[in-house]
Amino acid sequence: MSYNFGDRIALVTGGGGGIGRSCCEILAREGARIVVTDVTLNAAKETLTILPCKDKHMALALDVTKKKNIDEVFQSIISHYGTPPSLLVNCAGILTEIPFLELDEGSWDIMVDINLKGSFMMSQEFTRCLLESGKTVKAAIVNISSMAARGVPKWIHYSASKGGVTSLTKGCAAELASKGIRVNCVSPGPITTRLVEYQGKQRRLEKEKIVPLGREGRPEEVAEVIAFLLSDRSSYVVGACIDVSGGHRM
Repeated sequence: MSYNFGDRIALVTGGGGGIGRSCCEILAREGARIVVTDVTLNAAKETLTILPCKDKHMALALDVTKKKNIDEVFQSIISHYGTPPSLLVNCAGILTEIPFLELDEGSWDIMVDINLKGSFMMSQEFTRCLLESGKTVKAAIVNISSMAARGVPKWIHYSASKGGVTSLTKGCAAELASKGIRVNCVSPGPITTRLVEYQGKQRRLEKEKIVPLGREGRPEEVAEVIAFLLSDRSSYVVGACIDVSGGHRM
């Protein structure tokens, strides 16, 4: 399936690896100009090296918990391209495993700040810049929730943050659709990324047994759904949260 983004600017957070990197690859392949952002600039630059037409794209360091950094990134994009991005993928996120009674306030705050607050602040500045541009708005945001939002032992803080992302998506979708901005999200199941590698091979094999497809998903399989939600092919899809899970937790 071809999406033909036609030089539209796509801003991807967490673009230095995993699902974020796969999003950058697919969107670039379909003609978009990519702004790869990551908390680690070298990781963002590494993604940049594998994209076609490298001169069209840019890599920037971004900590999604810092409002000043977010503002600077959007101003850099507008200065470089002359217009704000019209596509946003909020892919920056973290995952840690802590038993409920050992979960401290600091660990909770970090998880919620990155996974939920970061998506909120990015979406807000994205919307503000588009509306202030004075141009007709035709835009899309895709957030990353998780099947774990439905509850996983020792992932209380992660589950809560991702449940919040789902609610954020639906609230923004309801308010922003009339402004020309569609908002949707995906809920990945077990995906082969750095976030889950810490679990060890044996545990991941056990998890695969409860996935009807019998395997972990690949980052690009999630990214393809994200590309669809960003494209005009999903022009009547608003406020959706699509499971990309191999049938896990149907």
